[in-house]
Amino acid sequence: MAEDWRLANATTPAEPPTIEFEVIQSCLDALSGVVDAIFLPWVEDRIHLEWLEASDDRLGMTRFDEGPNELIRRRRLRLDPGDITIGLHPILALDRALFRHTFVHEFLHAAGLTLHSEEHDSLTNRLAPAPSLDESEVLRNMRQEVLGQLPIQEWTCRSCGHHWKRTTVRTPQRCIKCARPL
Repeated sequence: MAEDWRLANATTPAEPPTIEFEVIQSCLDALSGVVDAIFLPWVEDRIHLEWLEASDDRLGMTRFDEGPNELIRRRRLRLDPGDITIGLHPILALDRALFRHTFVHEFLHAAGLTLHSEEHDSLTNRLAPAPSLDESEVLRNMRQEVLGQLPIQEWTCRSCGHHWKRTTVRTPQRCIKCARPL
């Protein structure tokens, strides 16, 4: 990992992001019959992809260009949602699996599953599972960036005195040496 790795240092590709037709088709097929996918009849024709600014701290975002009040009205009346923008962070150009996962996540929002529900998570993971840390250098670097900003960089066991470097965001429950609770 480079010492100066940051999301903000990502280079934005010259070409806009693209996604394979098969990915969109699998999303459309999976959403068939999903009650909350209000915008399914229009979503394929209404979305356009763009790169987010490198300084953005999100991997992806979905924006309905009509605004929140109009969106509520169109959801209630089951009308065309208007133009929808899906923005993806340029760092995703380095990791195709994470790119697909993020796109599917945002596409489901665009289709009408606007809340982060169990159904939304289940569909996202079924259609484009997130890569593991072992498979994704981008995720490993993001984790290191988060860990570097945390105030506690090292753990110490009060029972045995063992010290170890922090490698996870969560606080450990037990000492890795003596297995006693921390």
